[in-house]
Amino acid sequence: MIHMYTTTWCGDCRAAKAFLKTHGVAFEEINIEKVEGAATRVQAANAGKCKVPTFEVDGRYFHCSPFDPVKLRRELQLPE
Repeated sequence: MIHMYTTTWCGDCRAAKAFLKTHGVAFEEINIEKVEGAATRVQAANAGKCKVPTFEVDGRYFHCSPFDPVKLRRELQLPE
């Protein structure tokens, strides 16, 4: 399962969600403003920085901020 850490105000998060939906990729959205401990997890994954969207896939974390569809496709190993 792909976990996507987001905020409500993040344009990169909206773009990443649209990308995933367009490509039929299932994900669980975790809003770091609403879920206790989520912001701390994002900061730990990004050397103390609160970068969103941050993804967790099979225990591996990466951010896609600014949104980059090529990077996201590569990180998720989606076909071109």
